[in-house]
Amino acid sequence: MSSSRSVRKLEVVSPVPADIDIANSVEPFHISEIAKDLNLSPNHYDLYGKYKAKVLLSVLDELESSDNGYYVVVGGITPTPLGEGKSTTTVGLCQALGAYLDRKVVTCLRQPSQGPTFGIKGGAAGGGYSQVIPMDEFNLHLTGDIHAITAANNLLAAAIDTRIFHESTQSDKALFNRLCPPNKEGKRKFSDIMFRRLKKLGITKTQPEDLTPEEVKKFARLDIDPNSITWRRVMDVNDRFLRKITVGQGPEEKGMVRETGFDISVASEIMAVLALTTSLADMRERLGKMVIGNSKAGEPITADDLGVGGALTVLMKDAINPTLMQTLEGTPVLVHAGPFANIAHGNSSIVADKIALKLVGPQGFVVTEAGFGADIGTEKFMNIKCRYSDLRPQCAVIVATIRALKMHGGGPEVVAGKPLDHAYLNENVPLVEAGCVNLARHIINTKAYGVNVVVAVNKFSTDTEAEMNAVMNAAMAAGAFNAVICTHHAHGGKGAVDLGVAVQRACASGNQQLKYLYPLDISIKEKIEAIAKSYGASGVEYTEQAEKQIEMYTKQGFSGLPICMAKTQYSFSHNAAEKGAPGGFILPIRDVRASIGAGFIYPLVGTMSTMPGLPTRPCFYEIDLDTATGKVIGLS
Repeated sequence: MSSSRSVRKLEVVSPVPADIDIANSVEPFHISEIAKDLNLSPNHYDLYGKYKAKVLLSVLDELESSDNGYYVVVGGITPTPLGEGKSTTTVGLCQALGAYLDRKVVTCLRQPSQGPTFGIKGGAAGGGYSQVIPMDEFNLHLTGDIHAITAANNLLAAAIDTRIFHESTQSDKALFNRLCPPNKEGKRKFSDIMFRRLKKLGITKTQPEDLTPEEVKKFARLDIDPNSITWRRVMDVNDRFLRKITVGQGPEEKGMVRETGFDISVASEIMAVLALTTSLADMRERLGKMVIGNSKAGEPITADDLGVGGALTVLMKDAINPTLMQTLEGTPVLVHAGPFANIAHGNSSIVADKIALKLVGPQGFVVTEAGFGADIGTEKFMNIKCRYSDLRPQCAVIVATIRALKMHGGGPEVVAGKPLDHAYLNENVPLVEAGCVNLARHIINTKAYGVNVVVAVNKFSTDTEAEMNAVMNAAMAAGAFNAVICTHHAHGGKGAVDLGVAVQRACASGNQQLKYLYPLDISIKEKIEAIAKSYGASGVEYTEQAEKQIEMYTKQGFSGLPICMAKTQYSFSHNAAEKGAPGGFILPIRDVRASIGAGFIYPLVGTMSTMPGLPTRPCFYEIDLDTATGKVIGLS
């Protein structure tokens, strides 16, 4: 390894200690050292303490003419509730490429929500000897991006209810006069953002006094239909009691009561906008285009109609810059955005990937993770993220575990917090072989995008050689480019060297050409049905509500957007209990909604909660502060 790079060789111990103990045992490099390895100078980033920095988007402009590195996406098989180690594999692979195979590499990860961190899942910094550090900073406030999203989301929510309130109590003229108040000289003028609404209405006049009474009414009165409002308030906490609430009960709100609810912050459309934006100007346009509901005449009402698009951008101006961190072995990480994969598109940001690809340069590697199974995260990575980024991956990794394959082969239910059944702890090759149908479908689906597929078998101490051989044979038979055993959780980058070599070969083979699952110019239903077919469905059925929404979005001109299925992560089908590779089922579409600013239509398959709850014994029972050292303990 060249001495110019910040590489730390780990001293691993067995059994593997708790994640937080490993993270706390390593003194991170100052983040300026990591930045230097990427040829970033101090004017390319803003420091946030000693171990985090925000990389500025100006880096992209400076490196515009530079060639990109190789682009690798990490997905997985359909997981158990325990997770199969995608983040850990992503980090381990990068540690192998950077610390052992002498490649320039950047890991691109999502920022975790604090909801699961204190709830049932724990953090998302990887695990064992393949982690992002400082792990506590990664899993908690980081650089405040999720808080910025929360503030922006709730400012828009406040603007919606307040506008309905003011419109209900004022005449058209009074409303217009308050929206365009006279200055000291008694002259009225439109604020810059108001010209966006005027243009939408086809009004070309530039002076408020020139508007006719009819134009005044059209401009000033949004006439929002309270029953059509889809915008909800958010917070970054698992709080089931906020799923359904009533607002407007104060005496001053004059009986303007309506039912609404809270989502978790990472489910906000603003999070999806952050993840899919390509520049500050693009983010401004996307935030302004977000649709919050309809007028009573059925016209979409946007954040810019409410006059708040610019303010939302101001709240998000620092959040658009990715956060630079490091792995345990000193390789660089860009952490940015964190949309859930079951209810949103489940991928880190386009801008982080673009910056990373320029920084590593030709022969370097950018490894990004797509949430949950490849049917959800990788499908959305290809059909939504790559469409907006215009980036082309060379390789897709699919992470598998013997544990999950046994479950798909008919093993007993796996429940978080309960001990594993003996079937998962003892050799059972037939059960593994039966479960490989799930892996095979993920390989076939992913390969159809025109990328090379490498299967990473994340090894646990109870897995046997015969079981692992069964998986590798099944992977190759299904068309994988390669299949390798990984022990990065126990050994860090050293345990993923074989995976690193396989990924290098897969990227360098040079016969990849991205193919989307569907074109954008077909109908909403045809796109939904193309995705359903990849799940193994023989057809799709729509509720009356879903039919109504599809008709409305088509009429409003939104049918050209890609589709983001909101579906359980625990099965190819809508039924989480259906393991393996189910087929011949009818996929039920309960409702269809749209994130117009982010740029996708999202059908709801079954009932998907956008606000998780806390279990009986949440993770917070273990979390505390060592008041003598100031270090966080018990974070998982």
